Amino acid sequence: MDRKQIFTPSRIVFCILSVAIMITIFYLSSQDATKSSETSGFFTNFILHHFIKGYDSFTLERQKEVHDLVSHIVRKCAHFSAYASLGFCTSFAVGKRKLFSFGSLISWGICILYACSDEYHQSFVPGRSCELRDVIIDSSGALTGLLVSMIMMLIIAKISSRKKSGIS
Repeated sequence: MDRKQIFTPSRIVFCILSVAIMITIFYLSSQDATKSSETSGFFTNFILHHFIKGYDSFTLERQKEVHDLVSHIVRKCAHFSAYASLGFCTSFAVGKRKLFSFGSLISWGICILYACSDEYHQSFVPGRSCELRDVIIDSSGALTGLLVSMIMMLIIAKISSRKKSGIS
């Protein structure tokens, strides 16, 4: 592979996006427990008041149970989504390849290593903790993002080959 294929504009853009996502994850992980709860609290409250019918009429005890459950789900979905985005971008940064390839392993490996370092980083933030469960959620999100990118690459390749052969 020559230099022109390694440093394509799209690969450079996806490298920059990958780094931007990593910086965002680091920033959010640097927030102490109170600030982190405020960040996810906005989404939690939105869900509670728009999707949980009768939430305001629940007893205080039931509201707390439902709030804690929804908050937990929101936080775990945030982990999954952030790492799905990272997996997607690192996959495109690695470039065109087969699904079961060294490039795919490198892409997913970068995400897993970042998830591990992120959890370790959180162990130094007041009120936050290092959890293996979050690394598993993050790694699953990254794999999902990688798989979505591979499907998109396949679709793009099919469309491109049709255009080259003159099929509309």
